[in-house]
Amino acid sequence: MDQAKKKVLLSWSSGKDSAWTLHVLRQQNVYEIVGLITTINSAFDRAAMHSTRRVLVEMQAAAAGLPLITVPLPWPCSNADYESAMKRVCDQARADGVSAIAFGDLFLADIRAYREQQLTDTGLQPLFPLWQIPTCELARTMVRSGLRAKLVCVDPKTLRPEFAGRDFDKKLLADLPPHVDPCGENGEFHTFVHAGPMFDYEIPVVTGERVQRDGFWYCDVLPAEAPAMQQVPSIVPPN
Repeated sequence: MDQAKKKVLLSWSSGKDSAWTLHVLRQQNVYEIVGLITTINSAFDRAAMHSTRRVLVEMQAAAAGLPLITVPLPWPCSNADYESAMKRVCDQARADGVSAIAFGDLFLADIRAYREQQLTDTGLQPLFPLWQIPTCELARTMVRSGLRAKLVCVDPKTLRPEFAGRDFDKKLLADLPPHVDPCGENGEFHTFVHAGPMFDYEIPVVTGERVQRDGFWYCDVLPAEAPAMQQVPSIVPPN
């Protein structure tokens, strides 16, 4: 009889790298992915990393066919607040028989080291399925696969504000300045994924307001079938 697969949770930002990590893990067929972990800014009910509306993250989880584990965070959120919240998640994960947490990090060694440190003594293994894949190659592969995403946040120090709200596609990759990483790994931009091989169906979305907050430009994304939701609280910056 085949040995049971190790259970894995995936850190889920709502963006393309975590979505692609899900796709890669499923292709590897080594682990059993049992859920997505998303931190939520409690003051604004949005994903803490990308300011994605909670309802859209819930729609992503449904399209992926996976449970969503939401981790409420205060605003502002200190490192101690974040680490305390994540410790509770890790403790529960171990109690549920989870063996590892996967992350969509690409090449930032300090971020990887921080994640590894935080999982020390938790009994959970950190996994980095996309680690050091060349980002030019990775971005093109994502687009060819049918992954569809919107740029929801851009750093105007590296990209013009009008990039906020654009599709992550071949045209965008061609238009990126040479100093911008094609996957935005240095924080040049963040995305929201609404279609791709990791989902059972496309999530219909529309773009809403574009605003500047704390030095970044954000473009809101909304479910296409619920335009009235444009009246909910405005975009907030990531933690």
